[in-house]
Amino acid sequence: MVVNYSDTLKGRSPFVKLLGLQVIKFDNGYCQCNLEIKDNFLNIHKAVHGGVIYSLGDIGMGAALYSTLKKDEEASTIEIKINYLKPAYSKILVCNAKVIQKGKSIAVLEAEIQADDILVAKALGTYSIFKAKDDQNMPL
Repeated sequence: MVVNYSDTLKGRSPFVKLLGLQVIKFDNGYCQCNLEIKDNFLNIHKAVHGGVIYSLGDIGMGAALYSTLKKDEEASTIEIKINYLKPAYSKILVCNAKVIQKGKSIAVLEAEIQADDILVAKALGTYSIFKAKDDQNMPL
């Protein structure tokens, strides 16, 4: 059975649903997702707000990590360092995220966010891996 991870993620996270994020690829420590930019995602300069770009990177990296977790595991962001390289004026942002290193309780991931094939931000994130609580809404 093929699971639509976009729907699963939106069902679990009201924030992802609010953003309208779409998961394009999701497999073996990798996630590609995109986000259609709405007018209320822009800053005063009419570029995509840095918080939107940050959120896209965080969600993309989290999804990449979830693709590697066991059914009884969850993950949570510990920290993210992001470099904003150029302003994003595109209507669609694309995030490519991948696991760099995964241990038993900590994982390190990276994400590249692009607008019209131009790299606009690069993020490095550290995530905690832990045993899941008995939660019927787990995405995996």
